[in-house]
Amino acid sequence: MFKRLLKKKEKTFGLALGSGGAKGLSHIAFIKALAEMGIRPSVIAGTSIGAVIGAFTAAGMTGVQMEEILHNLGFTDIPKLVDWSPFRKTSMLKGKGVEDFLLKNLPVRKFDELAIPLKIVTTDFWNRREVVLDSGDLVPAIRASLSLPVIFDPVKLDGQVLMDGGMVNPLPYDIIRDECDIVIAIDVSGEKSPPEHDPLPNMLESLMSSFQIMQASIVNAKMDTARPDISVKPALNNIRMLEFHRYQEIMGGVKKDVRHMKQEIRKSLKERSFIAGVLNNARR
Repeated sequence: MFKRLLKKKEKTFGLALGSGGAKGLSHIAFIKALAEMGIRPSVIAGTSIGAVIGAFTAAGMTGVQMEEILHNLGFTDIPKLVDWSPFRKTSMLKGKGVEDFLLKNLPVRKFDELAIPLKIVTTDFWNRREVVLDSGDLVPAIRASLSLPVIFDPVKLDGQVLMDGGMVNPLPYDIIRDECDIVIAIDVSGEKSPPEHDPLPNMLESLMSSFQIMQASIVNAKMDTARPDISVKPALNNIRMLEFHRYQEIMGGVKKDVRHMKQEIRKSLKERSFIAGVLNNARR
């Protein structure tokens, strides 16, 4: 019934994938769920880890294929991704390892080669504004969007110094609002609760969580102005930004949220079908 309703109305879906570090691996579970429902996004917007997963999806890769890439990462590959450089003045990680990973695994190199239009959010550091990239080379745009301050080197691109898009737009559903009928926004910022033995965070935790607190404020302010049609926010409690090794736990922690998203999609389509029917009857 659902697929008949979807086909009859030919609704287009936009997908916004938010930032959240390692928690963003859960985006894969939602992409797999959309495929199970026969839904192919007509446009994708992504910030930080959302830009990474969004790029693989826009390039035509399935959630299953993305999982295979993660499973195939061996102990020798992980140190190459985490290219620590403690004596650099700009960041702790050079980011070259991430670039090499993207170049190796992404099937395309440029935006215009993507199967689905993609918009990647970055931040112009010196002008303090949002920059949305949707043309040119793909890998530098992704690298810029995930260049978390202090952690990754910024990216110089077209005369700009670009950094993590989460500083200006951590959940970029607004930039695709006019390009589709139904916008689905996946917020993977997660939640935090203090440990019982010592509620005071260490220095790195203070830095990372302060960044996430500011992101949450941005998203809340946006939600007060205009909400996406369907919004999902998994709890993913106390998973730190760089804890990618907790992949299985992250994926397992969103099963209820995946079911919720499916229910909301069905509900939204039925409501829109009803409204369309009322309008058609009114015109007769």
